[in-house]
Amino acid sequence: MNTTIMLFLLQDGITNGAIYALLGLALVLVFAVTRVILIPQGEFVTYGALSYAMLATGQVPGTARLAVAMGVVAFGLDLFVARKSLRLRRVARSVALNIAFPVAILTLATALASPTTPIAVNIALALLIVAAIGLFLYRIAFQPIAHTSVLVLLIASVGCHLALQGLGLVFFGAEGLRGPALSNAALTVGPLRFTGQSIAVYGLTVAFIVGLWLFFGFTLMGKALRATAVNRLGARLVGIRTTLSGQIAFLLASLIGAISGILIVPITTLYYDTGFLIGLKGFIAAIIGGLVSYPLTAIAALIVGIVEAFSSFYASNFKEVIVFTLILPVLVLRSLAAPAVEEEKD
Repeated sequence: MNTTIMLFLLQDGITNGAIYALLGLALVLVFAVTRVILIPQGEFVTYGALSYAMLATGQVPGTARLAVAMGVVAFGLDLFVARKSLRLRRVARSVALNIAFPVAILTLATALASPTTPIAVNIALALLIVAAIGLFLYRIAFQPIAHTSVLVLLIASVGCHLALQGLGLVFFGAEGLRGPALSNAALTVGPLRFTGQSIAVYGLTVAFIVGLWLFFGFTLMGKALRATAVNRLGARLVGIRTTLSGQIAFLLASLIGAISGILIVPITTLYYDTGFLIGLKGFIAAIIGGLVSYPLTAIAALIVGIVEAFSSFYASNFKEVIVFTLILPVLVLRSLAAPAVEEEKD
């Protein structure tokens, strides 16, 4: 291997690693706040990417209708939970969030879907659709069982992943899709050529990491999320609404997943089930980071991306095996170092 090939592999690994970093940060965020190991994170990637690709061809993605259906179910749950103390203000707020919001998104998507619609509008619509799905997914599947064990939450997470993946096949079909690039600009540095898409990947990843750092460090809501992550019972005792914290965590995770998908889909063809494998690599980075450390997760994601790139060059048939093997020594070391503790009960 000469220096030029090594630089190409490093560039490819860092680009992929930046995507994995976003997904890993989302997984850490959701687990820290809700204790949910978010297996459907990969479906957020797929839904965001393929919704964007379909909007670019002038079609309304089925995910927009899914958001409306999930909103109706969430509204029904709200009414059932509050059946003994129904108040007009509470019902109106639930209608606005669960019915009016997704219907407005579907109306906008139907009105604006066209091959000539600007890329920025399609991105905004795809993000809104996936954000609504993420919000309603927490309300329907996880909020009612928020106080159960991690194992129960994991089982629910696997069930949601299988359901969303099956719906993805219905909405997008078995054929892969590819979306338009965010920018056709290109930059050459020595032997390396940076496309506008790869520059967007680096820029958005750094912007998200800095944005999350500012959000968690300097905003009241970010500090409330951190407090919930440290001690859910204590957070409730001081007046923090842990339910709202869970909704915000899922909202951010779905947005991060959708942005990751929109960044990937112009580079490679995505299928309805591709997001699961991509999400698993973000999961490896999150595990290496202990599901608690954002900086360690970001560094681990870059390592995963670089190892994957070099594995593709030296042993492409075994690249997935090599990447997933990275998790084994980390799990062994953590199992030896961590004392046995009882799960938090609240």
